[in-house]
Amino acid sequence: MPPLQGRCLCTAPLFYAKEACAVIDSEQLKQNVVKAVDEIRATNPMAGSITNTVTIDFVANAQLAVGGSAAMVYLPDEGEALVAGGGAIYLNMGTLFPIYEQTIPRAAKAAHDAGKPWVLDPVGLGIGSLRTQLANELKQYKPAIVRGNASEIIALAGLWGLEGEADNLSRVRGVDTTDTVDAARDAGGAVVVSGEVDLITDGATVAKSHGGSPLMSKITGCGCSQGGVLAVYACAADPFTAAICGTAVYNVAGTRAAAVADAPASFKVAFIDELYRASAQDIASNQLDLEEA
Repeated sequence: MPPLQGRCLCTAPLFYAKEACAVIDSEQLKQNVVKAVDEIRATNPMAGSITNTVTIDFVANAQLAVGGSAAMVYLPDEGEALVAGGGAIYLNMGTLFPIYEQTIPRAAKAAHDAGKPWVLDPVGLGIGSLRTQLANELKQYKPAIVRGNASEIIALAGLWGLEGEADNLSRVRGVDTTDTVDAARDAGGAVVVSGEVDLITDGATVAKSHGGSPLMSKITGCGCSQGGVLAVYACAADPFTAAICGTAVYNVAGTRAAAVADAPASFKVAFIDELYRASAQDIASNQLDLEEA
């Protein structure tokens, strides 16, 4: 299928047919990124979060820094209310509590039923039975974006039967990455995979986003907070463009923060500042390699 004005307009959720979207032109993608970033700054959309209790503060501040509005809850009816009142929602499976057995699926269902995008971060998939149960249940609600490390993405693909490899769950070691980023492309669909070089794909186009800093692994919550930022951009763009925006702004901010801070605590402060300072052109111009999937 040829691209329409160079842009993939398909909003098919990730882990679905690779033929659904056409490969996007790099210049058109840059224009899409600029448009999305500018729109977020102008409209300040609300992207609610049900997220890791270790990183709630970081997620909220990152969302605010890029121009969104944050709201953090954990009760089931409040999650549904966030979906109703916002443009997107972020669901993070980090520090699970029993109540999340209700909250996370109900929020995902509400977003699905309302036709609103939602972002899934399957943190630590494979650690315990509740994570596996929730991840299995969430497949039917079709997230717009899944963000994780390579092991988590591969494990999720196996759990959802996409490769017929449910035993991929055994390859997850806590929240560490034990597989290469490139291996994650085998999962299929539109995903954001964190690594030394980040990978983003919608099944038709594979993008590799460069930048960031090793100090990002020395502070808690860079991945979790990025999920919240992806949800912010999903309020204004198709999933692939939103994924590019959220990945690129993190790489820009990480590179710039490392230039002025050489230790974790000061780096975190500088990183949030650089998220705020990054312009639409800065984000669109971050090094990005595109290829056909």
